[in-house]
Amino acid sequence: GYCPIKNATQEAPVDGDITTRGGIVVPATAVTWRFSHGTGPGGQGVNTTDSRVELVVNLTSLEAADYVRERIVATLGPAVCIVASAERSQLRNREAVMRRVVERLDVAARRPRARRPTRPTRGSVRERLGEKRQRSQVKSTRRPPDDDPS
Repeated sequence: GYCPIKNATQEAPVDGDITTRGGIVVPATAVTWRFSHGTGPGGQGVNTTDSRVELVVNLTSLEAADYVRERIVATLGPAVCIVASAERSQLRNREAVMRRVVERLDVAARRPRARRPTRPTRGSVRERLGEKRQRSQVKSTRRPPDDDPS
């Protein structure tokens, strides 16, 4: 029904673990769901339905290899909060939040590509040396004149 308190939230656990394509398991105990009035489309129905979905995931309790968990926590932090309110229905917003969290976890779990150092291009070397020469000339004009006739 009607809720006189603006942005009042209710917490409700949703059963089931979340498993990503990469094999990372988010236990149901690490997930907190919050539902509140949305602000997007829906006309007057927005005022009465809790269609806005907020998902908070405690990333320190993920079920994955230690190095994967450490990489995710280093990238995203100890917890991640994802909000969806674009859809009119709570179910579709909940699905959108689930897709986003799974996607973020898989991206954060990827090992960063190793950087292979490359040689500087001939043009960049020429440009750098030219700038050094110009800077040297600017600084030499600031020096006091050399009065030593030897």
